[in-house]
Amino acid sequence: MSVRTHPGRWVSAQGHYAGSVSRFAAYLIDLTVSTVLYWLALQFVSFVAQIITGTPISWHRDNIVATVIYVVWEFVYFGFQWAANGRSLGMALLGVHVVRADGMRMEPWRGWVRSLTFPLGFLTLGLGFLGIMVQREHRAVYDLIAGTAVVYAWDARAARLRFLARQAEPIADAAGTPPPLPPSAPVPPPAASVTADAAAPAEVSDPTEPIAVTVDGPGPGDLQAGSRTLAEPGQPHPEPSSKGDA
Repeated sequence: MSVRTHPGRWVSAQGHYAGSVSRFAAYLIDLTVSTVLYWLALQFVSFVAQIITGTPISWHRDNIVATVIYVVWEFVYFGFQWAANGRSLGMALLGVHVVRADGMRMEPWRGWVRSLTFPLGFLTLGLGFLGIMVQREHRAVYDLIAGTAVVYAWDARAARLRFLARQAEPIADAAGTPPPLPPSAPVPPPAASVTADAAAPAEVSDPTEPIAVTVDGPGPGDLQAGSRTLAEPGQPHPEPSSKGDA
């Protein structure tokens, strides 16, 4: 089941709701870290008191003051981290995130309310945690009161990237569209090329060279019909052979 998100705002989470194993493991990590920090703080206070007064302070389980301080410390430990960034140290290590029930980023006051109502899960003998396993959105009783849900944080980051990519698509499309080309001017016809043959001057014959003139003379049929032939230069003109030739 996916958490609903508003497309026009900061996409805080989108994806699958965190299961019981992830949430329980994150709680064990936070409980261990907070208990160690609390014990170190008590040891530091005891050390300082011993330096100042000379008498060490012993902290026992039956000490009501120590118990009250521990409960207040746990409330501040979880409430401050949930109000600040929607996840505790254990949640950050396991990749889960607390958001609003509609998937929006959680307001700080919801983190404090969630921390204040968190003990209801134990006070109801574990029934307050039953919603994590049986409900569709895996919400415990303190989630229902605070109006929160727990989702996987890497899905939130992926949704954020997808949202930014969708927002950048119109800008990229507008930037990638080339401007319209101006109307092209008519291309002039190519200039006529002058070849070497046309550019070369015409050959002029030598006037001293003799020009051979060929004269097509009459054929043998023409001689029999009575046509005359020209004698070659240097030879006498032939005499007529008969009176009809004269």
